[in-house]
Parts: sequence; C-alpha cells; structure tokens
Amino acid sequence: MPVLVDGTVIAWDTLSIAEYLAEAFPERQLWPAAAADRALARSMCAEIHSGLSALRAACPMNIEAHLPHVGALAVRDNPPLVRDLERLIAMWSAPLNSHGGTKSFGRFIIVDAYCARRVMRLLTYDLPVLAEIKTYIERFANLKSVTEWVEQVSQEPDFLGHEKPYRLERELRMHALPRAHPL
Repeated sequence: MPVLVDGTVIAWDTLSIAEYLAEAFPERQLWPAAAADRALARSMCAEIHSGLSALRAACPMNIEAHLPHVGALAVRDNPPLVRDLERLIAMWSAPLNSHGGTKSFGRFIIVDAYCARRVMRLLTYDLPVLAEIKTYIERFANLKSVTEWVEQVSQEPDFLGHEKPYRLERELRMHALPRAHPL
C-alpha cells in the first residue's frame, strides 16, 4: 500500500499523494499546464485508479513474469477484459497523439505514474494494443526509473512459492537449495 509521510502529513491514497506532491513541488509541473489537459489527466487518473477491474482481475500484477499464453487465453475468453483494454487504449490514444507519442502529455507526469501498473500488466501478459500504444509501453518500460523499479521488485525476497512457481524455481537455482522430494 502506498503511503507518504512528510512530517505530520500522512497520505495513503495514490491520488492524495499525487496531489500533495504536485502542490509541494509546483516547479516539477506534475500536472499539465493547460486546463483542458489537466482535466483529462485527472480524469484518466481517476478512471485508472477505480476502473479497469477486469484487467486487474484477469492479469494480476506480476512484473518479473512473462505470461503471454495466459494473456492470450484471457483475451480469448474474457470479454470484460477486452472492453477494459479497448477503454485503456482509447484513454491513452488522444493525449499520446496530440503530444508526440512519447509520454501521455509530452513529458512524464502523474498520469504516467498511474499507468505504470497497467503498462507492466500489458507487458507481462503481452496483451494486444495499437502500434502507438506499444511504442509508449516500450519507451515507458525503458525509462531509468522504471527499470530500477523492476530491478528492485525482482530482488524482493518476500513471496509465496505456490503463487509464483517460476520465482521459486529461480530462487532454487540461485541459492542451490535442494528441491523438496515428494512423499
């Protein structure tokens, strides 16, 4: 769960954290300068924050896995997931097309941070997207801060082997631990 602690200020909701940071560091321009873009970016954040539940349910967050076979089956068998993908693509398309296609509004801002978990799901499950969205996803995934985040997650020792069998195998190889023998 995200939490920001700054002196006596405690914020535990991502939108509250984002707004606090935008107000604390106005020189960083964490929201777009134009009012119409700002309204769109905030709307995107709100929808990403509370919507797209079929995407979250069908494709759990899993940065270090590569599960295209799971993604293909989910897209084939889950119409609500397909609707969420279509909605996400529609949301991203307008700002990407009007701001050059590299970041959602031409530079990395709060809405891009909100998209991080969705981007990683699209990569993990190799979900189908338009070419311009795929370019955004690839550029996003190659940002230094994102690659550092992925590296930190891959070093996290706290996981449940039955939920991440591919990771358990990796741990066994890395530490040369003996495999459990069947009874």
